[in-house]
Amino acid sequence: MGCGTKEPKITQLCLAAIQRLMSHEVVSETAAGNIINMLWQLMENSLEELKLLQTVLVLLTTNTVVHDEALSKAIVLCFRLHFTKDNITNNTAAATVRQVVTVVFERMVAEDEHHKDIVEQPVLVQGNSNRRSVSTLKPCAKDAYMLFQDLCQLVNADAPYWLVGMTEMTRTFGLELLESVLNDFPQVFLQHQEFSFLLKERVCPLVIKLFSPNIKFRQGSNTSSSPAPVEKPYFPICMRLLRVVSVLIKQFYSLLVTECEIFLSLLVKFLDADKPQWLRAVAVESIHRLCVQPQLLRSFCQSYDMKQHSTKVFRDIVNALGSFIQSLFLVPPTGNPATTNQAGNNNSGGPVSAPANTGMVGIGGGVTLLPAFEYRGTWIPILTVTVQGSAKATYLEMLDKVEPPTIPEGYAMSVAFHCLLDLVRGITSMIEGELGEAETECPMTTEGASSPAQSSEEQDRQSASDQMDKEMVSRAVWEEMVNACWCGLLAALSLLLDASTDEAATENILKAELTMAALCGRLGLVTSRDAFITAICKGSLPPHYALTVLNTTTAATLSNKSYSIQGQSVMMISPSSESHQQVVAVGQPLAVQPQGTVMLTSKNIQCMRTLLNLAHCHGAVLGTSWQLVLATLQHLVWILGLKPSSGGALKPGRAVEGPSTVLTTAVMTDLPVISNILSRLFESSQYLDDVSLHHLINALCSLSLEAMDMAYGNNKEPSLFAVAKLLETGLVNMHRIEILWRPLTGHLLEVCQHPNSRMREWGAEALTSLIKAGLTFSHDPPLSQNQRLQLLLLNPLKEMSNINHPDIRLKQLECVLQILQSQGDSLGPGWPLVLGVMGAIRNDQGESLIRTAFQCLQLVVTDFLPTMPCSCLQIVVDVAGSFGLHNQELNISLTSIGLLWNISDYFFQRGEVIEKELNKEEAAQQKHAEEKGVVLNRPFHPAPPFDCLWLCLYAKLGELCVDPRPAVRKSAGQTLFSTIGAHGTLLQHSTWHTVIWKVLFHLLDRVRESSTTADKEKIESGGGNILIHHSRDTAEKQWAETWVLTLAGVARIFNTRRYLLQPLGDFSRAWDVLLDHIQSAALSKNNEVSLAALKSFQEILQIVSPVRDSDKPETPPVVNVPVPVLIGSISGPGMSRPFVRTDSVGERLGRYNSSEPPVVTDELEDLNLWWAAWNTWYRIGSESTKPPITFDKLTFIPSQPFLTALIQIFPALYQHIKTGFNMDDLQKLGVILHSAVSVPISSDASPFILPSYTEAVLTSLQEAVLTALDVLQKAICVGPENMQIMYPAIFDQLLAFVEFSCKPPQYGQLETKHIANAKYNQAEWVALNYVPFAERSLEVVVDLYQKTACHKAVVNEKVLQNIIKTLRVPLSLKYSCPSESTWKLAVSSLLKVLSIGLPVARQHASSGKFDSMWPELANTFEDFLFTKSIPPDNLSIQEFQRNESIDVEVVQLISTEILPYANFIPKEFVGQIMTMLNKGSIHSQSSSFTEAEIDIRLREEFSKMCFETLLQFSFSNKVTTPQEGYISRMALSVLLKRSQDVLHRYIEDERLSGKCPLPRQQVTEIIFVLKAVSTLIDSLKKTQPENVDGNTWAQVIALYPTLVECITCSSSEVCSALKEALVPFKDFMQPPASKVQNGES
Repeated sequence: MGCGTKEPKITQLCLAAIQRLMSHEVVSETAAGNIINMLWQLMENSLEELKLLQTVLVLLTTNTVVHDEALSKAIVLCFRLHFTKDNITNNTAAATVRQVVTVVFERMVAEDEHHKDIVEQPVLVQGNSNRRSVSTLKPCAKDAYMLFQDLCQLVNADAPYWLVGMTEMTRTFGLELLESVLNDFPQVFLQHQEFSFLLKERVCPLVIKLFSPNIKFRQGSNTSSSPAPVEKPYFPICMRLLRVVSVLIKQFYSLLVTECEIFLSLLVKFLDADKPQWLRAVAVESIHRLCVQPQLLRSFCQSYDMKQHSTKVFRDIVNALGSFIQSLFLVPPTGNPATTNQAGNNNSGGPVSAPANTGMVGIGGGVTLLPAFEYRGTWIPILTVTVQGSAKATYLEMLDKVEPPTIPEGYAMSVAFHCLLDLVRGITSMIEGELGEAETECPMTTEGASSPAQSSEEQDRQSASDQMDKEMVSRAVWEEMVNACWCGLLAALSLLLDASTDEAATENILKAELTMAALCGRLGLVTSRDAFITAICKGSLPPHYALTVLNTTTAATLSNKSYSIQGQSVMMISPSSESHQQVVAVGQPLAVQPQGTVMLTSKNIQCMRTLLNLAHCHGAVLGTSWQLVLATLQHLVWILGLKPSSGGALKPGRAVEGPSTVLTTAVMTDLPVISNILSRLFESSQYLDDVSLHHLINALCSLSLEAMDMAYGNNKEPSLFAVAKLLETGLVNMHRIEILWRPLTGHLLEVCQHPNSRMREWGAEALTSLIKAGLTFSHDPPLSQNQRLQLLLLNPLKEMSNINHPDIRLKQLECVLQILQSQGDSLGPGWPLVLGVMGAIRNDQGESLIRTAFQCLQLVVTDFLPTMPCSCLQIVVDVAGSFGLHNQELNISLTSIGLLWNISDYFFQRGEVIEKELNKEEAAQQKHAEEKGVVLNRPFHPAPPFDCLWLCLYAKLGELCVDPRPAVRKSAGQTLFSTIGAHGTLLQHSTWHTVIWKVLFHLLDRVRESSTTADKEKIESGGGNILIHHSRDTAEKQWAETWVLTLAGVARIFNTRRYLLQPLGDFSRAWDVLLDHIQSAALSKNNEVSLAALKSFQEILQIVSPVRDSDKPETPPVVNVPVPVLIGSISGPGMSRPFVRTDSVGERLGRYNSSEPPVVTDELEDLNLWWAAWNTWYRIGSESTKPPITFDKLTFIPSQPFLTALIQIFPALYQHIKTGFNMDDLQKLGVILHSAVSVPISSDASPFILPSYTEAVLTSLQEAVLTALDVLQKAICVGPENMQIMYPAIFDQLLAFVEFSCKPPQYGQLETKHIANAKYNQAEWVALNYVPFAERSLEVVVDLYQKTACHKAVVNEKVLQNIIKTLRVPLSLKYSCPSESTWKLAVSSLLKVLSIGLPVARQHASSGKFDSMWPELANTFEDFLFTKSIPPDNLSIQEFQRNESIDVEVVQLISTEILPYANFIPKEFVGQIMTMLNKGSIHSQSSSFTEAEIDIRLREEFSKMCFETLLQFSFSNKVTTPQEGYISRMALSVLLKRSQDVLHRYIEDERLSGKCPLPRQQVTEIIFVLKAVSTLIDSLKKTQPENVDGNTWAQVIALYPTLVECITCSSSEVCSALKEALVPFKDFMQPPASKVQNGES
């Protein structure tokens, strides 16, 4: 009532009172109605408008009594007040309206809340669009419904249904109210169908209708051309519409799917370049609001993009943003044309010196530049628009502006830029979050599946499968989202990246690209992932850089699908060249052809860091894109001049050639950081899963292959990036090295074969570092328990052996050396590989390689033999042997032989252990082989494994024994025989068979072959300045030494190990082979070899049969082995080390003794062996001494020592074969002895062998020959009867030698010179002095004959006759003999022999066995006593007398031994003797004597002796046989005749000579005759008269007249002799008759 007064004061009070009442909630519904009516009136009167509004507000907010009409009236009242003229009222009313609208909806919410618990059946609303279908709504809801419906009506400029009394209304205000309701009470619309219906039916069409002017409008299009004038877009409405749309999309998307599609399409259209700037700006802001809601975007994608036949809304939005950004660069904004031009020249001032982070200083303008994008002359500043991640719009909030505002340059760009960033950030964080959840959930469900309870298990399985489905769906959505947006994003971001001049902006763009790449990678979208990575890679490299990987990939990515953004095809905009970036580095591009330099800007470096970051953090999802990433990094590293250092890390280094890399200080400080990140990148590969790791390795390998291709054919510095990084990756992934080892090392091995040395050096460095690291890494399980891994790790080391580059091999060997030094003890099964590496070094690979490899081997032999498995020992032997055969360095060969000796020593010391281990292993292999059904194959198979080891060692040494170099052969030979000698006792008995046949005889064969074919050319020097002794100056002579050594060694083994060898089955065959070798060596045309062969022969013949009794010593004497020369200080087993071994010889022998019968070799077999030896000896003898058919300078004649040795063998040999030695054999022996003695010596050897000619000394050969015969003769002497038939043959042999005294033997047709005429230095042959030999032989003959004269064989074989016949030669020669001693000895020998032989002859007179001897004897006497040779002129009287006494001795022999036994002797013989005596008794007159000599030369004594003998036998008083009488008669008549002759001659001479005295000898002779006559007469008187023949007397008396005639002689001596002779004649003075009677009686 008070208000009705319309009095201001009263009204105010009343209103205040009413407000107080209301605030105490004492107003009823009706009262409220009244109040409203009252207020309405006040309003109509424009009284207290502000108070009215306040009252309405209080009324409506304090309680809920105002409903329906009242409420609508109250609301209208406020609306009316809003449109007054008063600004304050207007604004207050507007606020009140807003609050009232809110209150109405809040009431409804409260009402719903209140009734929430009571569930009521909703009444189905009919599908009619009756706006009054609100009967089902509760009161508050009804009010709200009516209010909202009318608001729509009002905005649409239609009459309201409920708000009766509205006078005017603005669209802007209506839209604001709608927006606030939709924004504040979305649940109302979502929960109540009536409201949802309103939204669909009223709000959306309204919005679409209101948008129409904006859609149709084209900026700059000619209005006149279109039929109806187009309504121009109105900024306030447009802006508010967009806000409503934003709310609709945000809150009611699920209700309004189709409508939203339209709205979104509209939004996209608003970005078109021909729309007004402000419209585009506002549209961008709206889109930004959507971009910060990833879940919403996801819904778009699900609802549109993934449905068929639907607009690809999400893709369009992104592409629209992209096009929008492009269009901003391409069409300069109209807003402010000046700025663009100014920006164009802004940076024309050249390089900028300001540090990158302060922004760039344009020299031209002199102003500090803002962060901006600049592209092809278009400069757009970057404004700070909003905080990242929130869409705070500027223009969408300008609710008070009616005119479109001017939009600052760069605003739209900045918002669009942020849209992109937020879009990326939102999508990726959402998807990655969900991915993370899915990944964590999945394992849990799978684990749960194994729970015990059946039911729960099923349940889990169910949930798991749901989960899977859900994930499948989600994944599809994620993939679609990425597929939809990546292309547009990439286009826009690449463009922005290129245009960005601000470090922060660049960083953001790169971060977005990186995030997208990682996301695509996680989702497995290869194309998109690669595209983003390519973009970053391109950003890292200088513009237009030729990197094939990138260009091809991009081309491929984009050409398969051509994406379009509203008709424009998306171009990957390649970087523009006029980039306004600070240049921080200048370097060489990595290319085959040298090109100019390229420049890196700070942006490139920034991109590079992003790339590193990407690889570092998201390596796991890069997959094949590692290629791109690494290729780019490689190029950057190259341009920056980083070079690999140890361990594969890259350090700044200088480029070798080309204009050197130039780096600014800014980047210099960055380099270590980059290098560090690079290393960390590869370190982080240890966290990658196996598949990703493989991708990484493959990428590095293919990069490396490219680098290799580039490095072919030129010696430029190659890019080592890939190799270095492969190394780094391998090193950090040691814990799972197995999975990447093969590809990694396989590739590095290829690198090692590259022709570019730097490249291969790094390949080898990487490979060896990896191997060493792999071996030292503490694997789990440790390597010692994981043999497979160890072999895997060592295998590449072995593979390196197939590479021929020496530098690689050196690296390999150095690696082996280091492995040995660090891991040697734990190599185990890796030994064969390591040893194989050393063994793979070939001869042609240079000295240093061989030296290094050999160092390794030395280390192995000295330190590691005990630690390696025994099965590898054989490899060690092989390797050591192969070094022996290397001919690069003699010392290595010799030392390796020393190593073999050391190895053998080791085998010997550790024999038992090795044997056990080898046997164990053998058993395992055998079993394995049987399981597989294959035959176990190893060298020397049947022998036990330990023996095989020895055999391999022997075989190796055997090979070295035939090395081309003499020193090696010598050393190896000594070592071989020493080891067999020292350690052979360890071998099983059966193994000796192999040693003999496979090792020793095989070696002998090869040596024999090489020696016989060796070159005879002279070798001038031994390499360098070493002089060679003449005895070794041809290959042949050097081989001779080897042959000697080998043969001697084998013989020694046969000798010392006979007790082991003989029990072997084929010992006799082996013996034959050995003899054959000895024979061929002995017959070789080399003195050294042949002599040595005989020494060996002697050695094997001196074999004593082994001790066979039970007390055989436990160990044989220790063999003291000569340590081979040149082996350094290697201790050979000295005398001190006894073989104290469980399997020493003693025990092995013991084994034979205990388990088998004792080793007694069969005597017969022994005999066979000896006979074989005899046959060999005979063949050697007959071959070597047989004279050659033709002679020239080169004819080979065996040496004296050889022949001596040959003959000296016989006695030893004979001892063993004497029982079966028969005449044939003796014949053979004789031939050899004879030939041997006949061999001449070469003149240059003579001084050493021949004594000076005057000395009578035998050569050793001659001694040996006589010894041989002596042995034989002694053996026959003690031998059985049947052997004695050999005596004659021995005599023959000796007599043949005796003949040499006068007639030296001929050696074929060879002319020999007498030693006196031979010249020492010419190749002439000198005959030996055979005299001493012949004489000694003669002595032997006499000796022997003395012993054997009575033997039947000697008698039967006419030995005596032969002796005489032989002696006749020197005797007849007498003074003509070469040596005076000869005939003297011959005489004495003859005398001795006859003294023994004649009695024997007489004994056998009747048998006729000696008949032929007598004439021979007579001739011999005749030839000797009346020799034709003249004594030499210088013979002294003493000498002559001595010689004469010898003649006398012979006559004495005749008188004592022959004539007394005349009756047993043939008549003719006696006659010959008598004639001879007669001849001797008369002094032979020789005209040649001068007077002076006559005295000397007359053999007075001799004549006398003859005469006396004649006399003696003239009257033998014991005539027993007619034979004897005959002798007497003959002797007498001969004597008397002789006397008569002498006397007659004397008288004649006396008469002729006148006064001259006669020669002394004649006087002597006559005296002698006269004396003889007197003696004769005396003798005749003494004789029985009946014994004297009458004729004799007559002859005596007939002498008388002759005697008387001599009386006149002048010589007193003759006279006195004559006196004596005449006196006895007195007895003849008797009367004649008796004389006659006497005479007749």
